[in-house]
Amino acid sequence: MGTPLRPERLRLIVVRRVSTAGQAVDGYGLDAQEDDCRRWSRTAGYRIVHVVTDGDEKAGQTGRSTIDERDGLMDAMEWIGDGRADGILAPNLDRLARELTVQEAVLAYVWALGGRVFTADHGEVLEDDEDDPMRTAMRQMRGVFHQLDRGLIRKRLRGGRATKAAKGGYAFGAPRYGQQVKDGELVDLDEEKDVEDLIRQWHDEEGLGPRPICRRLNGEDGNGKPIPAKRGGKWHPTTVARILSPEAREAARQQSARAREMKREDSRRTRAGKLLGTFRADG
Repeated sequence: MGTPLRPERLRLIVVRRVSTAGQAVDGYGLDAQEDDCRRWSRTAGYRIVHVVTDGDEKAGQTGRSTIDERDGLMDAMEWIGDGRADGILAPNLDRLARELTVQEAVLAYVWALGGRVFTADHGEVLEDDEDDPMRTAMRQMRGVFHQLDRGLIRKRLRGGRATKAAKGGYAFGAPRYGQQVKDGELVDLDEEKDVEDLIRQWHDEEGLGPRPICRRLNGEDGNGKPIPAKRGGKWHPTTVARILSPEAREAARQQSARAREMKREDSRRTRAGKLLGTFRADG
């Protein structure tokens, strides 16, 4: 009688991901995701050889990013392509990618490299089979509902913030100097309010502008010890100007919004340029 064959012990990479919407609702953090994956892997008899992460506890890159913008996924692909791993293991498809298009691209990429894909909640995600179109349809339907669920979560969060802001409440963003967040509401911070009063006094009684006031706050004019800024660093004239003038504060807010939009646009153009270069190289 021959010796029974031992089950194949695959080498898998755990793929973890956090996102703002997911953390706000289910609190399914990185450690919990890895624990679930390791528990499933032990039961299946497979071996974890590497762990990658997209995003962090502050939610950097998320499942909406394309593959080449997610360092964790790209690292996992290199391991598979180099033969150091046999596949990836995610807690579920939702954590692999939040959007269906990204999910399908990730799966296709892993399969093209000869790798396999597993999730801790459903086991192996089998490759598409022309003789079994229902397999693909069911997987994509799960992806559609994952994407819909996340979209509804983001919509509720935005709606709640907008409603709160319309009522004059604190909705989001870092509190300005002189205020802090307490129990989800903005309240005055007495120590900083005293500094604000001092800044206005120097402006009104001594005629000092933002730059001289800034030098005095930083202790650079020899008239006293430095006063720490909001986060413990040095003061900047722009910050002083915002305290002296609500109009300056609003102008700064609009400038920041424009800068964020320009950054997003630059990112889109860079991504398009990369894709165009790839298509030309392939052609």
